[in-house]
Amino acid sequence: MIVSLQNEQVKHVVSLHDKKGRKEYREFLVEGKRFVQEAILRQAQLKKVYYTAQDAATGPSDPQYSLNISGLVTEVRALGIEAEEVSEAIMRKMSATEEPQGILGIIRRTEFDWQDIKVRKDTILLVVDGIQDPGNLGTILRTALAADVKQIILTKKTVDLYNPKVLRSSMGSVFSEVILTDKTPEEIAIFCRQRECSMVVSTMGGTSIFKTNICEDYPLALIIGNEAAGPSAFFMEKAAKHYSIPMFNNVESLNASMAAGIFLYEMRRQGQFL
Repeated sequence: MIVSLQNEQVKHVVSLHDKKGRKEYREFLVEGKRFVQEAILRQAQLKKVYYTAQDAATGPSDPQYSLNISGLVTEVRALGIEAEEVSEAIMRKMSATEEPQGILGIIRRTEFDWQDIKVRKDTILLVVDGIQDPGNLGTILRTALAADVKQIILTKKTVDLYNPKVLRSSMGSVFSEVILTDKTPEEIAIFCRQRECSMVVSTMGGTSIFKTNICEDYPLALIIGNEAAGPSAFFMEKAAKHYSIPMFNNVESLNASMAAGIFLYEMRRQGQFL
């Protein structure tokens, strides 16, 4: 059992709280029974698990998931993954949340690049351009997976994919999606041109998404921009179409994740995929 704050494993886990550490080690953290089990179910590259004995012995499991922490530790070990007990003080130090949930895991990042993006005639790529709020990005990723949009590109100005708040909001969807990070608008435009994939932007003042035949644009890359500024000037200039969501009663804008959900589901509906 780990009880010393000076233990090198403790220092390593704490380093993953920061983007610099996550990038250097190509690892990130997942916390809580649900998230660790989600990582197992979706076959993420789970490297090691840390848990506290008190939490392992008590507490009902989430009704959506079959195991409490003790059972989860048993399953982890059965898969050949190391699980090590730590003191409550160590768990508080390791955790990136104010209220540790008694178990956390280290995940090896899966690195994707352009060759992993597959474009077919009915493809919808989702481009997230400059979203800064971690909760927004996580919710967008979860919504995209629900809409069966599993290929996503994040621009350089977008919040870190492995930010703990992004991961919590995504509810494990990151384990089932091909996500490219740190791409420039120019790189994205070149890729879309090479694959004959239309770029369309979500913006104010565009054509109503409900009054157009979006299928004419397939395959397409939907660009969702920054919460305040919208898509970058480059995308606004280069996009083949500008689409918007009609709003009433002097409502000026919607949350970025809500807008993304409306766009993705309307695109799927028009494509008769629902």
